[in-house]
Amino acid sequence: MTVAFAPAAALVSPGARQRPIRRSPKRVLPGFNLTLGYTVLYLSLIVLIPLSALFFKTFTLSFDQFWEAVSSPRVLASYRLTFGASFLAALVNVVAGLLVAWVLVRYSFPGKKIVDALVDLPFALPTAVAGISLTALLAGNGWVGQYLEPHGIQLAFKPAGVVIALIFIGLPFVVRTVQPVLEDAEKELEEAATCLGATRWQTFTRVIFPSIAPALLTGFAMAFARAIGEYGSVIFIAGNMPMVSEITPLIIIGKLEQYDYAGATAVALVMLVFSFVLLLLINALQAWQRKRSGASA
Repeated sequence: MTVAFAPAAALVSPGARQRPIRRSPKRVLPGFNLTLGYTVLYLSLIVLIPLSALFFKTFTLSFDQFWEAVSSPRVLASYRLTFGASFLAALVNVVAGLLVAWVLVRYSFPGKKIVDALVDLPFALPTAVAGISLTALLAGNGWVGQYLEPHGIQLAFKPAGVVIALIFIGLPFVVRTVQPVLEDAEKELEEAATCLGATRWQTFTRVIFPSIAPALLTGFAMAFARAIGEYGSVIFIAGNMPMVSEITPLIIIGKLEQYDYAGATAVALVMLVFSFVLLLLINALQAWQRKRSGASA
């Protein structure tokens, strides 16, 4: 007797043949547990442990000692100069950085690549070199200062010099944040607004500005945070006069040189808390701006 065997494909139901074989996606990096563990370890070594040491050293002071260290008139004057000059410099950089980014994105001109490279110069230039250069330029016997001082305009060794130094080191943060957003912006929307009769100001405020506002806020936050902690370029041009042109990082350095480590960490803790709160507020404002833009779209 002959036994007929059915083919293997016939033994599989049609529905089963149609089911695709699911394969786990291949990941370029290792799994979640390993990458998360490495991330937490790295952040702990670089960020969390140093900040924890700052807190623990400050806690060795009593509340009265802490308050005396962070609220003396000299320290308060340094707070006003540091945060005020940083805020003003960041505001100037928002306007100037937007203009520089606009020119680099929307126009072609000879030497454009050189100008684009010069924007990154404050990143590569040592801050001490920047401070010495600005001082040599703006001092009373400098190339520019010698023409300003006879008219009663003194920039070097004054709070104005601090603002100029902070503008110098903060400009690239705004330019490099806004530039890619302008490159990705749809010019058709601007052309449509022009065809509908919108003026240049209306086109900028209602079409261009809403799309670049989050990038501007990010650039402002980065420039502001960078300026708060700046030291090298400021000490040469500030003059470091107590109650006049002394920045908070110099107060911290002075306390360290006097072996007042707890007092230095107390002032540094105040700077850390202020900076963290301001960054949280700016990030919340950015999230609100993105949500509003998405809702209006």
